[in-house]
Amino acid sequence: MAETASALSGAIAKPKRRLLLVDLIIRLVKEKPLGTLGGVIVLVVFIVGIFADVLAPYGMNEMSLGARLSSPSAEYVLGADELGRDLLTRIIFGARISMIVGLAGSALAAFTATIIGIFSGFLGGKFDITVQRFVDAWMCFPWLFLVLSIMAVLGPGLLQVILVLGLLNGIRSSRVVRSAVIGIKENVYVEAATAIGCSTWGTLSRHILPNIAAPIIIIFTVAMGYMILAEASLSFLGFGIPPPYPSWGGMLSGAGRAYMYQAPGLAIWPGLALAVVVFGVNMLGDGVRDILDPRLRGGLGRYSGVKAKRAKKYRHEDKQPQEKA
Repeated sequence: MAETASALSGAIAKPKRRLLLVDLIIRLVKEKPLGTLGGVIVLVVFIVGIFADVLAPYGMNEMSLGARLSSPSAEYVLGADELGRDLLTRIIFGARISMIVGLAGSALAAFTATIIGIFSGFLGGKFDITVQRFVDAWMCFPWLFLVLSIMAVLGPGLLQVILVLGLLNGIRSSRVVRSAVIGIKENVYVEAATAIGCSTWGTLSRHILPNIAAPIIIIFTVAMGYMILAEASLSFLGFGIPPPYPSWGGMLSGAGRAYMYQAPGLAIWPGLALAVVVFGVNMLGDGVRDILDPRLRGGLGRYSGVKAKRAKKYRHEDKQPQEKA
């Protein structure tokens, strides 16, 4: 009897659930080939940015005046710029700048959107109305006009770019978090937590925040491409990363525009690097969104395939009686 009971208990035991990151990677590889390709591109650029000092053949600002505007060769694989600096080295170090801006700006945007959206959606009332009117007023200003005005006051720099782009995107994305919070706070378990005297912070941290993890992750991944492209745009206009730091947008604005006809590679290679990275980040963000968003077909609110399999099984069972009839 003991052996039977242990066998039954083992049979009805729930299968171990994989970690969120492991399950996300497995589903991304199986279901989203473009998302997988984007993830590979982002991973490669991330590794290149970290080990730029090791991978770069020359120093970031190492000059050789005799090689000014030289064509691609064995010594300079992609050629040299107007000051005789290796273009491949500059692009490798530019990947570090792009990844720093992308990761830090997206993290700040997700944090800002979470803080504003979670309190606005959960508290509601006059506080929600006041916050949302501020968000509406913020969104009324044209993006480029607002960013350029703030950067003109703060001045160009890496930290300024991260703060401005992160806060701007976070305020705009707070509506997504607010909508998710409003839908979750109407559930019975949230009302039960409030009824037994659970504090506001306890309810937010235990019941609200874990259930809005999917929108927050989506905001983070989708914002990365926006951050990289926005930083390149600001650097192109002269309000982003100042020289001599090798920003891809700054390379396009400076030597790329001035010497476009004499050395086309000065504009082609930074532009190609920027296009490939933004494509990879956008594909990765779209793949993650499709997997995590429960409103889309195949998207799961709990990040696992259990619910989808059950739903498919129930739909199949419902169709069988109709077919027999």
